Amino acid sequence: MADHRATWHRGSRRRPDARRYRAWGAGDRPGARGALSAAMLGLFLLASVLWAGCGSQPGDGAEQTAAAQRAPAGAASPTGPTAGAASPTGPTAGAASPTGPTVQGGPAGRPGSTPRPGAAGHGDEPGRPAAEGADAPQLPMGGRTLLPRLRIVAHYGSVGGGALGVLGEGTPEQAAQRVLAAAAPFAAGDRPVQPAMELITTVASASPGADGLYSSALLPAAVEPYLAAARAHRMLLILDLQPGRGRFLDQARRYERFLREPDVGLALDPEWKMGPNQVPGRQIGSSDAAGLNEVSAWLAGITRAHNLPQKLFVIHQFTESMLPDRTAIVARPELATVFHIDGFGVRQDKLDKYALLSARAPFFTGFKLFLDEDTNMFSPAETLTLTPPPDLITYQ
Repeated sequence: MADHRATWHRGSRRRPDARRYRAWGAGDRPGARGALSAAMLGLFLLASVLWAGCGSQPGDGAEQTAAAQRAPAGAASPTGPTAGAASPTGPTAGAASPTGPTVQGGPAGRPGSTPRPGAAGHGDEPGRPAAEGADAPQLPMGGRTLLPRLRIVAHYGSVGGGALGVLGEGTPEQAAQRVLAAAAPFAAGDRPVQPAMELITTVASASPGADGLYSSALLPAAVEPYLAAARAHRMLLILDLQPGRGRFLDQARRYERFLREPDVGLALDPEWKMGPNQVPGRQIGSSDAAGLNEVSAWLAGITRAHNLPQKLFVIHQFTESMLPDRTAIVARPELATVFHIDGFGVRQDKLDKYALLSARAPFFTGFKLFLDEDTNMFSPAETLTLTPPPDLITYQ
């Protein structure tokens, strides 16, 4: 089996006020009546003015206060990561419901909204503290725990075409539809399926670039359409980093505003983590546990600070040398940490790699299927027979 993957990267891609005021109605206007004396008319006028000044019936003030307290969960407000800018939002109330396996459970609004009455929450699941407050952010399908409750099925790639993976083919919406189609067969398994898109946001390059780091980064404007498409279909978005000679943490911080969202995860690719004298594509990279642990500590901190649900944290691997001190990698309760086995080739080679590199609790295991490079690619049903069954399946 060829350990080095065939996806060799050549350069960079690249309201008016809602309150209602009482208005005078025809029955509210005073009128002269022959049977009324001037004094009675004056008293009537005075009472009418006092009534209009009250503005509303008893209890309206309490109702308005309660409505104001509820407003943040459902009001029209920026939901994307870019402050002050038009940003992607999830499906709106009354919109056509998503298709595919994502229809199982969960809130009808964008991730992070309050579940509809009667919706099942998962704040009390093992390994996760109870959510604080009724408006605690939720995952796209509801609840606050990803793994092992769900099985995640993703497409991998970047913008600019399919050279970097199937996700980049066509528009983000077209990509989302393909993800739904790929995820649907896995619904026959033992868990609900959570579709996802893994977007390469920093791309390793054969040239050093202006900063000498052999990696180029997508602008936020290129990421936002994928987040919008993911939210329209209640998917996860996973941001993948190929750092070249850069640091994973430095690159992750570029996308912090996205990672503060409840439906955005992070993936690190040590294959493209180069040493000071290495060039992407010429050598297979590697990362020590310290570099990965500093990223997971930072990401767990964001998750705690913003009371986010469990966040997906993926570490790609297809040789032991890519993670020389893997046993020192720390599992954090805020994160669902997945060792994702990325080798391609004939079936037996993939099975051997899976047996060698699959994870044990408290970690989870991922498995990649290569649409072009795999020989006799595993079907969804066959993939689910692996031991252990993978928690994350990605197509490239």
